[in-house]
Amino acid sequence: MKYTSEYLEDVNKVLKNVPSPEEMRGKSVLITGATGLICSAVADLLLSLNKEQGYGMTLYFAGRDEKRVAERYEERAVQSSKGVGGDYTFVQYDATEGKIPPLHVDYIIHGASNADPKRIMAEPVETMLANIHGITGLMSSVDKSSLGRLLYISSSEVYGVNETFEPYSEDQLGYVDILNPRSCYPSSKRAAETLCVAYAEEYGIDTVMVRPGHIYGPTVKPSDSRVSADFSFKAARGEEIIMKSKGEQLRSYTHVLDCASAILAVLIKGENKEAYNISAPIAIVTIKEMAEAFAAAGGVKITFDVPTESEARSYNKMPCSALRSDKLEALGWKAEFDMKTGAERTVTELKQMY
Repeated sequence: MKYTSEYLEDVNKVLKNVPSPEEMRGKSVLITGATGLICSAVADLLLSLNKEQGYGMTLYFAGRDEKRVAERYEERAVQSSKGVGGDYTFVQYDATEGKIPPLHVDYIIHGASNADPKRIMAEPVETMLANIHGITGLMSSVDKSSLGRLLYISSSEVYGVNETFEPYSEDQLGYVDILNPRSCYPSSKRAAETLCVAYAEEYGIDTVMVRPGHIYGPTVKPSDSRVSADFSFKAARGEEIIMKSKGEQLRSYTHVLDCASAILAVLIKGENKEAYNISAPIAIVTIKEMAEAFAAAGGVKITFDVPTESEARSYNKMPCSALRSDKLEALGWKAEFDMKTGAERTVTELKQMY
């Protein structure tokens, strides 16, 4: 990733919205899914606290491919040599296997998961196993006596289909069709949340969960098939945005750096065994309004087309997946980006990065 001055400026902006960040000083933190859309942004926030504010945290970035992790952070961070020196230590980790070297850490931020719609449909078994084995593998490998807290990154898809068209609060679970292979994702996310609470209850491990809505931003990969990713790159390349529906679904579109700052807020201030929505209340819009924001940011047009059968099968079936953020905001967090500003910053940064 290319670290633009705009991106680093945005990193420092959102850090001001994290309540009591000084509690992270001197702590050790393991991040799984360290090259992903969300967790790479979390890592950038922690790197910034270390580099610019001298927090002295020990950071472990876990992933399947050491080279990919090194390439992601090569402009910003130096990998330590055999755990000595450097900005972070690489940890070999594959969520589908759930194995990780024994570690003594204060915090785990667990975000390793397949969230790409096309891959979910192509690999429903692996998607489910990664979400379930990922938790059990971590819990069996780390030193439970020294672990201060595990934060699990779940998903707004756990809510299923709800009859209301109002933003969901954390207690409004709806229907998930367990015989639909696309349900591999929400079903396993639900199971993983229950596992977190079960480990907390049986083994006394402090766990918290976050449920991000639809996340977008400059840490997205060109291979990502999510609609917000597609619109982002098309706008950055000056190509017309093609919508495959009327775009009437209401969603919480949260900039990835707002999402990352919210994760740190819950890690620091959240209550044990509680789940928190991650949603920017200033960016609850329909898919069409999101598309219009990116089209305006890139100076491109919007056209409409019919989805293929394969595309239609991979879609999120929720007519409304907007989320209430009251519980999160009560911790002292706030969002930085509305949809217009977030789209503009994303397009500007993607143009420079790619």
